[in-house]
Amino acid sequence: MASASSTPLSISSSSSLVDAKASRQSAVASPQCVSLPTLPPPPVHPQNRPWKATAYCRKIARNVMTMATGEAPAEVASAELPEIVKTVQEAWEKVEDKYAVSSLAVAGGVALWGSAGLISAIDRLPLIPGVFEIVGIGYTGWFAYKNLVFKPDREALIAKIKDTYKEVIGSS
Repeated sequence: MASASSTPLSISSSSSLVDAKASRQSAVASPQCVSLPTLPPPPVHPQNRPWKATAYCRKIARNVMTMATGEAPAEVASAELPEIVKTVQEAWEKVEDKYAVSSLAVAGGVALWGSAGLISAIDRLPLIPGVFEIVGIGYTGWFAYKNLVFKPDREALIAKIKDTYKEVIGSS
């Protein structure tokens, strides 16, 4: 198949492979032969992400230490959960009907996914996105003029937002 020597090859105009030594000799006589230079060896790259391997090794060592001693290492035991996680855990413990709450969360995710698909489909229509953009800009301008420009209107909007917040959350 291939010889053990590494002689460079060249391609002639007739698309046949020719030995490089023969092409050098005939290159003077035949201007149709083109010799291609050999490629340099690929560069040697150090490991791309040594931090990933180091973190993995630390994790394995931590697990081995935990299994051997039966107690968690100091760096794991001293880590506390963020405040938001504690709040969510406390709220979840207070819920009586966890099945209904879980079902509502799944239904909300499906509704979000479906609405994203609907908006994507509308966005593909040629004229509709431009019209919606103009309507959105117009409504934003109208809302800002009606509720944000003058001080009494701003105060009324803030009061309405606070009342709605109290109705949703409850007066606590």
